Amino acid sequence: MCVRSLRIIFKFNAEGLSVNAVKEVEVDHDEVCDGIDSPAGELLEKLQNPSADMREFACASISRVVQQSQTIPAFLQRDAVRRLGPLLLDRSLAVRETATGALRNLSACGGHEVCEDMVKQDVMTPLTALLRECCAGFETNPTLSLKEQKNPVEDVANEAVNLLWNLCESSSQALCVFNKAGLLDVILQCLERHTNNIQLALSAAHCLHTVTEDNAELLCSMNNAVLGSLESVLLSSETAMAHILLKTLAAGSLWNLKSSLPTARQAQTLNALVATLSQCLELDAGTLIPQLHQAEVSCSAPSSEAGEMDDHQAVAEDMGVEEMEDEEGGGQARRDEKATKMDKDFSDLLPRGKEELREATALLTAQQTSLEIIVNMCCSDDPSDDEWEEASSSDESEMCPDGLSEGNTSLLSPLCLSAEVHGALINHNIPEKVLRKTQFPSTEAMDVCRQNPTWKILMKKMHRVQYRALTCLHNMLSTMDAESLGGAAALQAVAQHLSTLVFSASDIPKEEEFLEAVTSAMRSLLQIIASMKIPQCFTPQQLITLSEAATRCDVVSVRVNAVAILGITGSTLAKEKGTSETLQMIGNALLQVATKDANLVVCGEALDALFDVFADGDEAEKAAKNISLLSALKALQPVFKAKIRKEGKGKYSPEQMCVLDNIKVNLRRFIGYLEIVVKK
Repeated sequence: MCVRSLRIIFKFNAEGLSVNAVKEVEVDHDEVCDGIDSPAGELLEKLQNPSADMREFACASISRVVQQSQTIPAFLQRDAVRRLGPLLLDRSLAVRETATGALRNLSACGGHEVCEDMVKQDVMTPLTALLRECCAGFETNPTLSLKEQKNPVEDVANEAVNLLWNLCESSSQALCVFNKAGLLDVILQCLERHTNNIQLALSAAHCLHTVTEDNAELLCSMNNAVLGSLESVLLSSETAMAHILLKTLAAGSLWNLKSSLPTARQAQTLNALVATLSQCLELDAGTLIPQLHQAEVSCSAPSSEAGEMDDHQAVAEDMGVEEMEDEEGGGQARRDEKATKMDKDFSDLLPRGKEELREATALLTAQQTSLEIIVNMCCSDDPSDDEWEEASSSDESEMCPDGLSEGNTSLLSPLCLSAEVHGALINHNIPEKVLRKTQFPSTEAMDVCRQNPTWKILMKKMHRVQYRALTCLHNMLSTMDAESLGGAAALQAVAQHLSTLVFSASDIPKEEEFLEAVTSAMRSLLQIIASMKIPQCFTPQQLITLSEAATRCDVVSVRVNAVAILGITGSTLAKEKGTSETLQMIGNALLQVATKDANLVVCGEALDALFDVFADGDEAEKAAKNISLLSALKALQPVFKAKIRKEGKGKYSPEQMCVLDNIKVNLRRFIGYLEIVVKK
């Protein structure tokens, strides 16, 4: 390595990335040129140094270096986890904090496999002891005033909670230890510090939101005191954005714990929960972000503003913030959706004094989290139309002329949600507020962030709010009746809005996360519009263009949505006069996918759509003959069967195989139907 000095920044945020305190550390020029292994070995050796300052320096150095993932193997090969673990209980608080931060960075930057390995190396034992000592220290070292004096024990606790959060998010074994060690009480103690230390409370709330999801064992630990702590946060009158985020995370935890709520409190808690989400979504980030930026500009001297920008750019580049934003998990939320991995609040990465930017970050994180909670609330326990692997979209005994099979009607059922959830969402105008978020981000807010380096990191977060809103819209269309959503006029307005989002530019947007969310929403909307025979504003050519763009996407669910959209459109057009030419275009597009797509799920959905489009009607019969559909399917049939036989069992789940086998049967029957049509 050829760097004469290395800048070590420690004090870690939710990703384990450091910011507030900066030390200049001299590294010998010749040492760095020897490669990654040499510094790893030397830094790990320094962990045993009798000097607390040297141990602190070594921990801070390790935390900085492991932020570049290619350095991590060198540390793991030298037993870094077992060497750092004892320092979590070092006699020096500063060493405890930096050692915990180093492990936190290792867990955040190393990913799931590294987290699993850390748990196997028993990092949970010293971490559990550290958390308990920290909580005991809250009382023996009380904070006099948040602004005047911070309890150093709380800084250590914040690192420890974030490390615990990372581990429990990635490792089922860590979650098991969390349950058995009774760490829920520790996290609640940290949460209850929200009046004095909002950052620690937020870390605890994030962790709690993670560990309460799909954790049946933890439900046994629930009692009125636990629920009371969460409800007290939920009912707080604080209006700062950090507190809005805190209340949103508490709402998410309560939703995860809903089965533990006493019957007498369920209605009241549900109403408070939805009210919290509603208040969060009511905030207009498109207006607030420019206002917050203007407030920052007004309060900052030009020279200090420029300096802070330089500091932040250096930090952002050093810490790889934009890279981590790129790596955030995207996929479409489904019935068992978890909050997106590695999509955490990075507000304490920001330089001191950037309070307005912290506020904006907290607001966007809160709104994204609110939408993710609503996604989970608006989910049926029955298989929905987009969950291809769980239900066939064509029952082999039914070829419904409208393209909707009996096995697929949950999408249209108004009874998928409980009456209580349905009522709460409607009473707080959640559908309207979700739709408003699909229009975000505003041009003004994007311009502010685009033109200011320190605010540029918010652009992806703003887009992600829109993506979650579109997914939320999809789930609401799938589980709520049309009248609850405003009736035919409102659905037409939604269609017009989605048309503007997708078709206003000269090219279809290529962002995968956007395509996944918007095609899901359009699929659900077209399904409900078709069932109600409502005129819609999409032209067949627009939908064909969208589907062509989507079928080139690497994400399987986007391609599945694309062919489903063509199927719904075609089955509707088949009932109208003079549509055979359009049906031919749709049929050719579906045949192309069914023949050439590498994924059998997509091929199956394309065949399913062909069955729907050409199942009945004079126009469909005419189009089928013009594109030689019968001969094309006969040629495809043995290839499809062979692929199922060769690829199926090793590559696809039993549920998917069941659907594929069903489609294989339907293909044979549909070929028989077309043979009869040809003989007419």
